[in-house]
Parts: sequence; C-alpha cells; structure tokens
Amino acid sequence: MKFPTQLLAAVAIALALVPAQTVLAQAEAPAATAMITVETVSPKVRKVVFANPPVNLIVPETVSRLHEVVKSLSDDPAVQVVIFTSSTPRFFYNHFDLRQAAKFPNVPGDDSTPAWVDLVVRLSKAPFISIGAIRGRTRGGGNELSLAMDLRYASREQAFFAQPEVGTGILPGGGGSERLPRLIGRDRALEAILSAQDYDADTAERYGWVTRAVPDAELDRLVDAVAARLASFDKEALVAAKAQVNRATLPPEADLRAAYGEYSRSLAWQGFRARMPKLGKFVAEKGLDVELQLGDYLGKVGP
Repeated sequence: MKFPTQLLAAVAIALALVPAQTVLAQAEAPAATAMITVETVSPKVRKVVFANPPVNLIVPETVSRLHEVVKSLSDDPAVQVVIFTSSTPRFFYNHFDLRQAAKFPNVPGDDSTPAWVDLVVRLSKAPFISIGAIRGRTRGGGNELSLAMDLRYASREQAFFAQPEVGTGILPGGGGSERLPRLIGRDRALEAILSAQDYDADTAERYGWVTRAVPDAELDRLVDAVAARLASFDKEALVAAKAQVNRATLPPEADLRAAYGEYSRSLAWQGFRARMPKLGKFVAEKGLDVELQLGDYLGKVGP
C-alpha cells in the first residue's frame, strides 16, 4: 500500500507536533545490518538478533532488513528452526518509531504492498519453525511480529506485552487486531487493544498470548532445547504440519492489508496529534521510565 500524497502531508503535520524526545530513540540509528544479525547455532538452526538501543524501536531499516532475512532463510533448504531474540536489555522488539511512519517501506518492486505486511505473512508461512525468545518489552509492531512467530517463550520476570496504539490515538496495523482474537478470544483481545495496557508474561501465558512463560534463568535453555529437538526431526514433516495448522488459524492476508491501511490513515487523526505532545511531556520529565511503564503512562495522558 502506497501512502497517498494527502495522507503523507497530514502525517507530516501530525508528527511535526511530536517533540523529538517523545520516543526514546538514539540520535543516530545504527546501520540496518547492525540492528539485525543472523547467527548460525547449528547446521539447521539460525538465531536472528535485534539490537537498536536504548529501547529497540522498529524503524524503516529494521523492516527492510527483517524482510530480507526472512526471505533468505526461507530460501535456504538447510534451515529448519529460526530463533528470534534481542541483545538490548529490557526490550525485545518494541513498537514502531512513529516519527518515521511515512518512511516505512513497501515491497521492492511492488508499491501496493507494505513490506511489514509481506514480512509477517512470510514469517507465518515460512518453511521453517520460528521461535521467539522474549525477554523484555514487546509492544505494538514488536508484539505483532511475535504473534506471527510459530512459538513464543517468555521470560516470567522480564517479558511484557501490549498493543498501545489506541492509547496514542491510532489503530493497530501490523496484525494485532487480526491475530490476537484468534489466540486469546474476542473479549480479551478487545481488552488488550482498547486498554493499551501492559500485560506480564504470566497473564499472557494464561490468556494464550504466548506459548509458555518460564523463569528468566531457564528461558535460553528451554528455547535451545526446543530448537534442537525440532531440528532433529524431518523438515518435510515439520513444514507440512505447520501448513495444516496455518489453514485453521491464520487471518486472511486481505485483512492484514486492510488493517495496515486503516493504521496509516489513523496517523492523521486529531486524537493522535493531540495526545502525542502530552506523552512527550512525560518523556521529558521521566525519560526511560516512560518506555518501561508505557501502559501506565498512556492511562495518564488524558483526553
């Protein structure tokens, strides 16, 4: 989906009202290849590591690099399991950097398809098993990326989940409104999306938001053991079984496209333009604590 000229102008006006400190991004983003690195754990297992300190915001370069990585790993016949993790303390994949929303890429050579939509669709259908080793905050787009993964294991002490968009005056656009109801039910999905509140790992496990919550000290050992077990099985059987489950559980791609378009248009809403500067004042006063406790601060912004 391509941003219309009128929408780009509206987004630019809205984001111009957001103080620079509203989102806690580094002054100069690291190179895309430094943000996303791929490690070979074993001949059949890869690990994708995200690092965009201090708070792991998802920026346009992150999307482009992830899109390339998922395509490349999908084309590698040796790869059976891919682990997604973060090297930034207290943050997994965090929310989009909304200051750069209009710069998020489309699929190369296809201006009608947002790269983010293609990324989460490809990840859900990839010919490998994806595992999220979630240690830290994962909100908005980061949560939507984790929902596209096949298995999600969360640190009981450090993992938190949220869809904070409504609290900022916009809509989810990366699959949260399509995937969460299928996992946790309509009422709980509505609660999570409408309240924009943070959910801890134990609650997420009880709801079905994650596969399992485990003590932080056991997370890496569990994920490595699951990955090694799956890598010992036949790839053809793994991929075929995943495809069977996908038929019963994945949202239609058209719904994901529609949601991204609605999110894009919501960036020009008056509510977003009014709420973000107020949130920026909290950031100026409280700094990193706003990202650590974002759900609580969104409830304090007021009308």
